[in-house]
Amino acid sequence: MPGRAALAGGDAAEREAATDRWLLETVRMPAKLHARLRREGGVEWSGDRLRLALFPEREAGIEVLPHAKRAEVLYEDDFCLVVHKPAGMGIHPDGSGKPEATLDHLVAAHYAASGGGVAVRHIHRLDKDTTGPVLYAKNEFAQLALDEAMRDKTVSRRYAAIVQGIVPSSLKVIDAPIGRDRHHAARRRVSPGGQSALTRITGLTPLRGASLLRVQLETGRTHQIRVHLSHMGHPLFGDELYDGPGWDSVPAPSAQVRPGEEGLGGRFSPPVPRSGGYNIPAASTPPGRAGRNGQPGGPGSARQALHGESLAFTHPWTGERLDVSDPWPEDMKRLLQRLSGK
Repeated sequence: MPGRAALAGGDAAEREAATDRWLLETVRMPAKLHARLRREGGVEWSGDRLRLALFPEREAGIEVLPHAKRAEVLYEDDFCLVVHKPAGMGIHPDGSGKPEATLDHLVAAHYAASGGGVAVRHIHRLDKDTTGPVLYAKNEFAQLALDEAMRDKTVSRRYAAIVQGIVPSSLKVIDAPIGRDRHHAARRRVSPGGQSALTRITGLTPLRGASLLRVQLETGRTHQIRVHLSHMGHPLFGDELYDGPGWDSVPAPSAQVRPGEEGLGGRFSPPVPRSGGYNIPAASTPPGRAGRNGQPGGPGSARQALHGESLAFTHPWTGERLDVSDPWPEDMKRLLQRLSGK
């Protein structure tokens, strides 16, 4: 409700002008959406209440897979959805035509189970083998507002990373541009001609020949954390693409380790094919919470040890600051335990 100021006195034109000011300044409705609603009759008065067509039915935009696994919901309301992304699962289809279930597929199934009529709109992405929370917008208002928040860097993403070697406490900020690696299509590298990239290290716990880092992104370049930490000589465990040590290189707590051998070497195991025609990695399957108790984390784990611990953003309608946490997956818990000598 805009309040009585929009209704008090004046003619119809003044009332509509007051309504528009309220929508644009108080509600912070994106100008693009405001113009469309006005054009399509999506703003109207009902007595002293304003009716806004913010929730028109939309197609999901992606198929709902039969027997799709349940999305692990971390937060949901009428405007926003935050779900946990398991290891080995992409955010959206990669265009290769491979019949792999993605997080967008799981979200489409979640919407369908709730009655449907909501388009699948992810606001940001995570690497395929990184776990953590992913934010979705449930209508156009939320999408435009959250996209703008991403551009303004007010969406805060905080990660836990387990890396090779003891990171010096003096390393707080990595400010180095990132570009493509001309010699490897999938890799990125620190390059003077690349895009600006800034990573902050906000926490450090030394382990046996390794470090647990808390990392916050100021920019969102492809593979940013992986590239920056590898560039500094501290690649992530399991990150084969950036020369990280294998998870199976970690000795059991009772094993005898010679100085200098901590955290070296490693092998990798492939995803496990699942029934139903969709290749779903073991890390994203039961038992237990989806993606929490899969095979990775024991010897031979095949993913980088990187997990999004929390996601903070301003709610597009209420303006409330929300901080959504995502518990550690079991594989990283086990790796940390081994590196802690427990």
